[in-house]
Amino acid sequence: MQELIRKLFFDLWYFRDPPWDTGITPPELADFIATHPPGRALDLGCGTGTNVMSLAEHGWQVTGIDFARRAIRIAQRKVHSAGLQADLRVGNVARLAGIKGPFDLILDIGCFHSLTTKSKQDYVRNLTQLLAPGGSYLMYAYFKTHEGSRFGLSQVDLELLGENLSLDRRQDGTEHGKAPSAWFTYRQKARDE
Repeated sequence: MQELIRKLFFDLWYFRDPPWDTGITPPELADFIATHPPGRALDLGCGTGTNVMSLAEHGWQVTGIDFARRAIRIAQRKVHSAGLQADLRVGNVARLAGIKGPFDLILDIGCFHSLTTKSKQDYVRNLTQLLAPGGSYLMYAYFKTHEGSRFGLSQVDLELLGENLSLDRRQDGTEHGKAPSAWFTYRQKARDE
């Protein structure tokens, strides 16, 4: 029931302009695109497809998934209007039904930190199965501001990610000038790490 309410909430937001959907590709992703050859990319929580389009424009084969049906419809229209190709799907980022890897890049801007503990575990299991050897996982997330916070990244979440991924880079900042946040670049661990 709680998941259904969240889906409805997010779908309704896309009748307006949700604050997280800026329509601007962040410089961290632009830098990644500029320094890595095109490959296969998966955008988890892709919203209206801004970053899907940026990747596709630079030769990436992109799959985007979001549980907000309206966001995916908007993304499909934008991609089609731009003459680009992308596989856009309505779905749950913790389940990823029907999505086949490997992906050279998996992108998550503001999705992982909003999942439940159980969903985070499923998400990370899928993430490590879908990421190509040596592939990159680029994530933006904000941290929990206090222990009782329902949403946000915790030290336990970072340890969960670190079980199968190696942290290459972390760039700390703030979410809307208030909550601490960070960009993370992980790579798939080699079997002997």
